[in-house]
Amino acid sequence: MGLSDKPDRDSNRIARYLKEHGYQLLPVNPMLSTVLGATAYPSLSSIPREIPVDIVDIFRRSEEVPPIVDEAIARKVPTIWMQLGVEHPAAAAKARAAGALVLENRCIMVTHRELAIPRRPGSR
Repeated sequence: MGLSDKPDRDSNRIARYLKEHGYQLLPVNPMLSTVLGATAYPSLSSIPREIPVDIVDIFRRSEEVPPIVDEAIARKVPTIWMQLGVEHPAAAAKARAAGALVLENRCIMVTHRELAIPRRPGSR
């Protein structure tokens, strides 16, 4: 949520990293039509229902989180990730009560790097 087309922004840098590691991007930014070669949507709810959304990665101010979480809950997104500096305890509790895994104030790229298991040479 809030993917910027500016390469110096954290959202763009982290999205590029995730794309390079095999994640499909569904950018959400009402001001753009494409970002990093992917169609951008004005909101989470505007993404066609037939396209699965596994993680909502929020790059917005904490006070802007509740409506995003409400959209994610309505769509039954299983994971809601709030980037560094982004947290909203009430919205997080609501999402957890709806069955979502919620992470707050944590960078998905840093966590991916920490948990990534290196591939052995010759393995697939």
